[in-house]
Amino acid sequence: MNDLKTEKIVEVKNLTKQFVKEKKAVDNISFTIDKGEILGFIGPNGAGKSTTIKMLSGILTATEGYISVLGYNPSKDRKKLARQIGTVFGQKSQLWMHLPPIETFKLLGVLYDIDKKILNNRIEKFIELFELKQILNNQVRKLSLGERIKCEIAASLIHNPKVLFLDEPTIGLDVVIKKVIRDLILKMNKEENVTILLTSHDIQDIEKLCDRVIIINNGKIVFENSMKFLKYNFLGKKIISVKTENQIEIKDIEGINVLKQKDYSAKIEIDTKINSIKDIIDYIVENNTIMDITIDDIPLEEVISEIYNQSKNKE
Repeated sequence: MNDLKTEKIVEVKNLTKQFVKEKKAVDNISFTIDKGEILGFIGPNGAGKSTTIKMLSGILTATEGYISVLGYNPSKDRKKLARQIGTVFGQKSQLWMHLPPIETFKLLGVLYDIDKKILNNRIEKFIELFELKQILNNQVRKLSLGERIKCEIAASLIHNPKVLFLDEPTIGLDVVIKKVIRDLILKMNKEENVTILLTSHDIQDIEKLCDRVIIINNGKIVFENSMKFLKYNFLGKKIISVKTENQIEIKDIEGINVLKQKDYSAKIEIDTKINSIKDIIDYIVENNTIMDITIDDIPLEEVISEIYNQSKNKE
């Protein structure tokens, strides 16, 4: 028997999907996902992410190639596979909007033919783990987006799936709730040993959650490596936005790229391999009267574009 850390839960070989009279949405991609791994599957809109997930879950049939999810062929064994996987789509709900979450959980228990005692135990577990007690009996349509997403994740786990597909689970959420959702995903991965495929446009989602990252663009994989490698080689830049009371002064310093500058504001890109954020902020504070200052990651789209351009140059 394979060691749990190297057991392949998902295997994809030379996978292609072409819709009639259109270019290939997915173009000859291959990858695997290990048991218990959180894999980031990212790319720009239209890159082929959702099409790939739909093939992995059996919603779409591949034009060419091989797929195995938990040993099942998704398109041929869709009903059997459905009992082993869960899905959360940030922009689509599996909850009944006019019912409270507890009723959805019970209905899903019936649909999946879960023993009543086991179902109640799992519901109790998720009420505690996801802190749902205060919202459990409120109509879903009256919940905040963050509250709904917590319930969506809980609902996706009711039948104890071994694999979970998370498609933009934090989209539209504020910073505080995003952290809550990330913490829940990590807990779920640890406590339930769920293997996760995650798509997101948020660098923090990928950085905080993923062990490994695949970047897809125009249907092709252009990058596949560890999160550690991606972070060291491509996520070493930050954006500082600052507003001042005085005429702002930003010197020409190595590792600083002034993206935009007006009389009392500036947006600066920092290469953290050359200068630490602390040193740059200290310099700005010492030489200016600060009204407001924020630090952001560079947009994920820019990271993907840089990696894509590098891959093209190597061809």
